[in-house]
Parts: sequence; C-alpha cells; structure tokens
Amino acid sequence: MHVHILGICGTFMGGVAAIARAAGFTVTGSDRDVYPPMSTQLQGLGIKLTQGFDAAQLDPAPDMVVVGNVMTRGQPVIERLLESKLPYLSGPEWLSREVLRERWVLAVAGTHGKTTTSSLLAWILEHAGLSPGFLIGGVPENFGLSARLGAAPFFVIEADEYDTAFFDKRAKFVHYRPRTVVLNNLEYDHADIYPDLAAIQRQFHHLVRIVPGSGRIVWNAADARLQETLAMGSWTPLEGFAAAARPQALWSARLPGDASDFSSFEVLEGGRSRGTVEWSLIGAHNMENALAAIAAARHAGVDVPQAIAALREFKGIARRLQLRGEVGGVRVYDDFAHHPTAIATTLDGLRRRSGAARIIAVLEPRSHTMRMGVHQHTLAPSLAAADEVWLYAPPDLGWDTGDVLRALGSRAHASAQVDTLAAELARGARAGDEILIMSNGGFGGLHGKLLAALRAKAGQA
Repeated sequence: MHVHILGICGTFMGGVAAIARAAGFTVTGSDRDVYPPMSTQLQGLGIKLTQGFDAAQLDPAPDMVVVGNVMTRGQPVIERLLESKLPYLSGPEWLSREVLRERWVLAVAGTHGKTTTSSLLAWILEHAGLSPGFLIGGVPENFGLSARLGAAPFFVIEADEYDTAFFDKRAKFVHYRPRTVVLNNLEYDHADIYPDLAAIQRQFHHLVRIVPGSGRIVWNAADARLQETLAMGSWTPLEGFAAAARPQALWSARLPGDASDFSSFEVLEGGRSRGTVEWSLIGAHNMENALAAIAAARHAGVDVPQAIAALREFKGIARRLQLRGEVGGVRVYDDFAHHPTAIATTLDGLRRRSGAARIIAVLEPRSHTMRMGVHQHTLAPSLAAADEVWLYAPPDLGWDTGDVLRALGSRAHASAQVDTLAAELARGARAGDEILIMSNGGFGGLHGKLLAALRAKAGQA
C-alpha cells in the first residue's frame, strides 16, 4: 500500500513515516521545508520527498493520504485532495488504525515533561528486554532516533494535546486509545487553539474517558488542575506521584544530603524505599518524570529495581539541557524550554548543579503562545535565577518586551538579530560562564554561531 504524507518533515509526521516504512508500506511525502537532518533521515529509509504542496504530487494517486496538522485549506494539494475523493486520514488516526490498534499503548501527556518521560519509559522497557515501539518528540540518546515500530505489545507515545488536523480539532491524544496514561501536569498553553485553561482540561478529560477500567492513570498528585480534571470523572485505577510525600501520592522521593541538584534520589512507594536512582539528569522536574516512568513501567510488568537500574544508564535527550560545546571555559547549552514553568525549572536545575557560576539565559519567545504575549507577565519571574538575560525580540514578535526587561533590571538585554546576539554573547562571556539557550525551534543557528564566535575570540581555528 502506498501512503503519501503531507507535512512529512515535522518530528511527529517524520516519526509516522519511519514507522509506516518499517511496517511495510510504500511511503512518499512532501513539506514546505525539506532539509537535513529530517530529509536525510527519511531519504535514508527510502522515502521519496517532494518540496512544496503542489497538486501534481498526487499523480499517480496514492492509496492513502496522511495529512499533517500544518496543512490548511487553500493549499493546492489539499484542494486537489478534497476534489479527488482519495481516502485521507490525520497522522494520529492513521497511526491508531494501522499500528496502535493491536498494541498496549503507554501515552505520556501533560504541558511539560512529555518528551523526557516518554524517553525514560521507552528506555526502561527496552532495558527490560521488551523492545517497545515508540514515537517521541525528541531524540533519546540511548536510541538515537525518535520513532520505531518495535515489537508487540508495547508502544510508548508522547501524547500531545495540540489539535489533530484542519478537519479534526480534537487533541491528538484522543486517537491513541492508551491502556496506560501518564498525566504529568496541566497549565495553560497553545493559546492559538484553546481560549482558556478549562478548554484544555476538557481535552484531558476526553483522554481520561477512554482509558479502560483495567488500565492505569499515573498522575501528578501535586497538580491542582489535574485533580480538578480527574474530579470530572475517572473510571480507571489511579496512581499518584509527587516530589514529596502527600496523601494521594503512592510514589514520592527522598534526597540524600549531597544531591541538591536531584542527580540522586531515593524512590519511595507508599513511603517505603525501593532503591536509589543515580543518573546523569538534574532538576526536580526530571525526578518527577522518573517517578512517573517507574510507575507506568511497573503497570507494564517491569519491577521497580529493574526500572531504577535502567535509569542509571539513561544518557539524556537531545535539546534537553544538552551541552553543545565548551570554548575557553564557557559552556553552551541547548534546551527546548518555551513556557515560564519549564524555563524556571530548567534554570533551577542548572543553578543547583553550577553553584555560583554565572548563568546567562538566552530565550527565543517562539511558540504561538509566547508570540501572542500570553506569558509576558510571568516571563520575568521565570528568568529570575539567571545572572544575565538576553531576549530575542525580532520586529514581528507581536508584543513589547520592555516590561520584562524593566522587571529584570540591568541584567536584562534584548536583541533583534541572531548574528548580533551571538556577537554580543561572545563579547561578554568569560571563563566559567554557563550560557543556556532556550527555544522550541532552531533559533536561527544561534548555538553554532555563538560557539564559532567564542572560538574566534579565543584565537582557535
């Protein structure tokens, strides 16, 4: 069967393409921007790619067209598709029908931590010899890829609440029909789709409604919004987790005295010690992600000591506090944080590890919600742990960063050009600095440009 994928170069749709190819489908696809590394990965799988969304790509006609949520009415290929009567599905629905229908799906949902928790969970299952399939919005270093078909029955999926397609405005995750669900947290986001927090809670409750009674919902018992959502009705056993012991949390943690950065913690089940995790990750948020992954893996049959042993070998995830390089004693990190809560927790983890080192936070307000200015009043507090802050403020940002800069005082700066920003950062950097670059996009290649400028400053080739 020939499947043609529209919007194939996004992380999710690229993952769908890789899984479809592994499942034996003939796969082609198109996107507006076809370039490495995704284009190289897909072509390496034998997938023919077309640049752009012209109508001619539907000749000869494929057996099925899979439509990514970047596609809109008015694009030539979409108008041709609707006129042609060719069968079409969204990416989540195709995945559900062709792959997930016979699988034990473990879905990880929440405003923050989906990629990390999904990666941890997939690795725990892998370490236990279960060879799970997975589709994750990042690249776990233990696997080196973001998606694979894997072996039955287990499939781990990062369950996004973003809408499905131009013809299906439900959240993606309602298509996955999971048996095990992790609910990490719930905050307002995706302001381009949801008018308020209540609208997001309704989508999360739609997910809760489809988990079978023999399934399991692992949830953050410290999150009031999740508690409200579950109070709308739940028909599935619940297991709560929280950083510290609380009445509804079966799973919690205890820190040894010398691990304030959360690089080591004791796992508690019902207040009883189940072992100690010593790993490469830092931050309270990652400790909570680990508790959620341990609980979900246990529902799939992996005992707690096995899960803890797997976490000790976890190597991290690309773009999650990833060290991109060090020049002249200046360390440059890349992180996906793009919401005030994620920004604050990432900075807290780095501060706990770095101690008194100077932290320079660099932020691209790139997400739809950020560009709409929804978070502008909570942005300054989220950056408070940094010693110096740089905001990327291009002319089309959509709101004035002045209030944020004033709230942060003399340590805050703004730049409208990536090249200028790289030069300014390199000029002011000194040995021992930790430069944390945060964006949910490529940030115009800032990481590489900054490292090149630092090498030029140090007189390195």
